[in-house]
Amino acid sequence: MDDSRQTTSTPAEDRFSLDDRLPADYFSTTLHADVRRGLGGRPRTLPPKWFYDKRGSDLFEQITRLPEYYPTRAEQEILERRAPEIAQLTRAATLIELGSGSSRKTRLLLDALTAGGTLRRYAPLDVSAAALEEAGRAICRDYPDLRVTATVADFEGGLALSDEPGPRLLAFLGSTIGNFDQSQRAAFYRMLALELTSDDVLLLGADLVKEPEVLVRAYDDAAGVTAEFDKNVLHVLNRELGADFDPDAYDHVAVWNTEQERIEMHLRARRAQTVKIPDLDLSVDFAEGEDLRTELSCKFRRESLTAELKAGGFTVRHWWTDTARRFALLLVVPI
Repeated sequence: MDDSRQTTSTPAEDRFSLDDRLPADYFSTTLHADVRRGLGGRPRTLPPKWFYDKRGSDLFEQITRLPEYYPTRAEQEILERRAPEIAQLTRAATLIELGSGSSRKTRLLLDALTAGGTLRRYAPLDVSAAALEEAGRAICRDYPDLRVTATVADFEGGLALSDEPGPRLLAFLGSTIGNFDQSQRAAFYRMLALELTSDDVLLLGADLVKEPEVLVRAYDDAAGVTAEFDKNVLHVLNRELGADFDPDAYDHVAVWNTEQERIEMHLRARRAQTVKIPDLDLSVDFAEGEDLRTELSCKFRRESLTAELKAGGFTVRHWWTDTARRFALLLVVPI
């Protein structure tokens, strides 16, 4: 063999780094604050991020494969068709992903950007160090010329971007933007506008308004997997805070809010009950039929989403949908 034609790659362990920027007490402090605020008010609410312990993450993976749950398949269809075009348009040297989780769909972008010859770094950001470690090391093994710089951080408090080479493509997929209400989305856009430069591009996934029956089925499947996922937040509070929620005393309910154009997931008390949360020295009374809202999933229309992005400092350059027009992928640039 001609040695001059051999190439060598840096070992995977030398191309992966994990920067944990969360304080040691982040989870306990944030959980305590969220539960006090959410259960202390009316209506009672909890942020959806507390679904996602190991069991919750596994349940969500099952949800993405259910026949009723179209968003994952629809977004993947767009990426399969458009990833080469996205790579050509952005010529990104760094792919940053917010809330990356397992990074599964991201591989379509990694493949296209790698084939285009521009990508040097993948920079996933997530609150789960374990998910980042597992996915990041797997990507290092499968992409021998790529450096992976993972960051453990809560992007709602800022992006914590550092020295990533540009141009940068920031991916926020899965219609996670829909978990924010209108004021939270406006704050998110303001934060992005401060962090991104004129060379950077945002790739945003957004689920679209459609028939309410289709939407409700996607969040209340026949097999009951979403119901188990919804109730998992009660298991998390029982384990982490010593609470005495009885998950079987609540029904999972998915409601289409016509005025706000969003799906709301609720846990509805089957009977009047008092829940004790010893770690917070808190007791919470639930009336029969009272709801605990666990998730918002806002759905979007092209005109209104384009307008709110413009108000937040961004211009939509490209808008792609799947063939059934259920889901949109937007290429967005700072104004």
